[in-house]
Amino acid sequence: MDKAVCHWKDVLIRIDTPIITAIQLLDAKSLRVLLVVDENQRLLGIITDGDIRRYLLKHAPLEATVDKIMNKNPVFANISESQEQILMRMHALNILHIPIVDGRNQVIGLETYESFFEKRTRDNWIILMAGGVGKRLRPLTLDCPKPLIKIGNKPIAEILLENLIKSGFKNYIFSLNYKSEMIRDYFGTGERWGINISYIQEVEELGTAGSLSLLPFLEHKPFFVINADILTNINFGHVLDFHQEKKDKTIATICVRQHQSKIPFGLVHIDEMDSRLIDIEEKPIKNYFVNGGIYILEPEILRHLNFNTYCDMPHLLNHLVKKGFHVATFPIHEYWLDIGHHDNLLKAASDYLEVFS
Repeated sequence: MDKAVCHWKDVLIRIDTPIITAIQLLDAKSLRVLLVVDENQRLLGIITDGDIRRYLLKHAPLEATVDKIMNKNPVFANISESQEQILMRMHALNILHIPIVDGRNQVIGLETYESFFEKRTRDNWIILMAGGVGKRLRPLTLDCPKPLIKIGNKPIAEILLENLIKSGFKNYIFSLNYKSEMIRDYFGTGERWGINISYIQEVEELGTAGSLSLLPFLEHKPFFVINADILTNINFGHVLDFHQEKKDKTIATICVRQHQSKIPFGLVHIDEMDSRLIDIEEKPIKNYFVNGGIYILEPEILRHLNFNTYCDMPHLLNHLVKKGFHVATFPIHEYWLDIGHHDNLLKAASDYLEVFS
């Protein structure tokens, strides 16, 4: 196999693989690491050239299996970690590879030191939903659409755009309605950022999903739909990797954020049959998952929409679930903020230099 086109899946091996086979595989591939996984692709260990060489110095048998030489406590990264966090850890630990795992310890990717300095491009489309009126941010939005409100010295949508560009995405479509000419004038064709930007225009409000019915033909690849008024440093490449690893059965992935809500009273639990007190839970903290406004959709989803007809995204996803389709969830652990009202706008302004500088 040509080393230049080696994929991380090519270096997955099972724990019963003979060491001689591992040596041959390590020599044939360009990634210089092997990932030992179980039958469910859960990470068990890694093998590097150094592990092989140390074993050979012992004059031990090559017919033994790789569990004799693998590092059983490898450094790994969670799928939600940013590329900057991963690179810093690699640099601090002086390592060249970090497997990426999901919440079940299943391998979904591999970051290498070299890959951080390669020019990555991804041709999946990004649909940025930028048509909202922004009523909760009035009077700021009376003269300016919400995606163009500045955090620090940049519009919200530009900060989001730059994060996506960092992950290698180059094709964008803005969905517009309110004060659309201002957004077109600011972003243009995307030439300033070296990307491609085009637009779809709502005549009336169609909802996040309904506006997708106006899209031109998209290639047979998953595409992002993202609210253009969120501030996040999420690694969008990892989100796409997560979705693609599951796409044989997954029609969509929704990013979710854990939200805590503290009830400021004692919560009384009552037996509804006889009004008997069960217990009192004093000022409990409840954890929920909320919609992060970031979705990955398979193109076949567009067949479930009626042209130029209102449909919000929750309605569409609930419809797909009821039809028996699998919709996955991707938990956001990194910075995320919905710029929906004035309090969050003030918080974004104070967080910006710390998080995005």
